[in-house]
Amino acid sequence: MNQSNENAQPLLQMRGIHKWFGRVHALRGVDFDIDRHEIVGLCGDNGAGKSTLIKVISGYHRAEQGQMFFEGQEVRFSSPREARALGIETVYQDQALAPHLSVARNIFMGREPTMALGLMDQKLMNDQSMQALANIGLHLRSPNVMISNLSGGQRQGVAIARAIHFKAKLVILDEPTIALAVKEVREVLDFVRRLKSEGVAVIFITHTLHHIFDVADRIVVLAHGEKIADIPTRETTVDELSDIIVRGTYGD
Repeated sequence: MNQSNENAQPLLQMRGIHKWFGRVHALRGVDFDIDRHEIVGLCGDNGAGKSTLIKVISGYHRAEQGQMFFEGQEVRFSSPREARALGIETVYQDQALAPHLSVARNIFMGREPTMALGLMDQKLMNDQSMQALANIGLHLRSPNVMISNLSGGQRQGVAIARAIHFKAKLVILDEPTIALAVKEVREVLDFVRRLKSEGVAVIFITHTLHHIFDVADRIVVLAHGEKIADIPTRETTVDELSDIIVRGTYGD
């Protein structure tokens, strides 16, 4: 496949995705696309299906019906490891960081480089960690700083830097600005913009619509497991989206 065809097709395509948990029909024929270099906001009230959809994308759940294509190839992930191998990284609310380990150890957790005799290459981890942080505009004084000593925004930055360092093509951010101060929210949104500038696609899940309007190219809304809106950000407003979510969740 030539480069122009690769760039023309979506990075990720989902068609008619259904997922059940017992009698609960969590996803009802959802279609979802995202292009390379695109930031898509994924919104909806509690129980809308957002978490289920991203867990299908990231390999934690398998859909009972529907098809998923990544870079034009049909995929059916059996585990998150398979999704990560193709370049899909998920940063959950808790960031999966170890608070009492250093920044460098967290960035390489589970993927530590080794030298002879199986010893960890600490210098390589330190150097590459600082470069990974600099790539998203996060400047810390040392790779040996403990995660517990960082602000909430800085912790999100470390988690995002880890994803981009390991060549993610799609990063899923699950409520990355929750419980952050205004300054930290601004930092995280800057990190998200840096992902896009590096050619990484981003799915940004949030309840806080104001936080995605400055960064998202498009916003998708789910309600009761169905997609009820898919709108370019420039063509809508926070108030209009809020109305769509309320009507879709609770009816007129």
